[in-house]
Amino acid sequence: MQPLLNATILLKKMAGKGGWTYAEIPLLPKHTKGAFGWTKVKGAIDGYEINCYHLMSMGNKKYFLPINAKIRKAINKHEGDYVTIVLMPDNDALVLPNELVLCLQDEPIAHTNFMRYTQSQQKEFVNWINDAKRIETKSSRIAKTVSAAFNNLKFIDK
Repeated sequence: MQPLLNATILLKKMAGKGGWTYAEIPLLPKHTKGAFGWTKVKGAIDGYEINCYHLMSMGNKKYFLPINAKIRKAINKHEGDYVTIVLMPDNDALVLPNELVLCLQDEPIAHTNFMRYTQSQQKEFVNWINDAKRIETKSSRIAKTVSAAFNNLKFIDK
C-alpha cells in the first residue's frame, strides 16, 4: 500500500501553558475524511508505531498531528527537532486487550455499553490500560473500565 505521507517534518509547539507539540502535515492525496473532517491514519514517527490517530484540519490546507509526551520521550525529540513521519490510511478496527475482552464478556451489561462507546472513547480506555507499567495497575484499570462501562460512564479520571 502506498503511504499517504513519507516526509521529514519540523515539530512545533502551540504557544501558552500546556500547548501541544505537533507536526504540521501538508495536504494529503485524495483520502476519506471521517467525522469533523478528520482523517484516521496509522504509521510511524521516527520508527515509533502509531495507529488509530486522527489528523485534524488546520483550515489552511494542512493537517495537525499531535505528538504526545510519551512518543516524544520514546523518540527523544522535542519542539524544533525534525522527525520522519510515515502515514497510511487506517481502516482497522480498534484492538481491545484480550484481558479487557474477557472481563467485559463476564459482564454483559458492561460489554453492551462499552461497545456502544465511540471508537475514540474506547481508545481512551484502551490507551489508559495499555500505558500501565505493572500488571497490578493494568488489572486495576481493567476493573475500573468494566465498572465504568457497567454504569455507562464515559472515560474515568486517571
